Amino acid sequence: MATRKLSLAVIRRTVSALAGVEEGTSYGTLAWRHKGKLLARLHQDGRSIVLKVGDETRDHLLQADPETFFITDHYIGYPMVLAHLDRLSAADLKKLLVRAMDTGARASGPHHERARGPRSR
Repeated sequence: MATRKLSLAVIRRTVSALAGVEEGTSYGTLAWRHKGKLLARLHQDGRSIVLKVGDETRDHLLQADPETFFITDHYIGYPMVLAHLDRLSAADLKKLLVRAMDTGARASGPHHERARGPRSR
């Protein structure tokens, strides 16, 4: 079976197709943010990518495809999942990034403000 390793060029091309996503760094590795919120970053192991997916999606991915998706002790309790670059397709990466953008937009919308309570002035 041929490897599907996502190269940096493919990751950048996939991310650049998403409006409003900016490239920067996080923990010394390339990272991508939408409206200032982290969506993904390359993991320092050089073989995986960290994706912000939310708790439910993370749990689903870990059960559905444990050979592709995993977490390390560092990410326990966070809405993040890691994916092996040699098992993740560009199409799946795009779907996960779009989901992360949608989740981030909902979390910062008007319902989120009410959940936190009124702002003090």
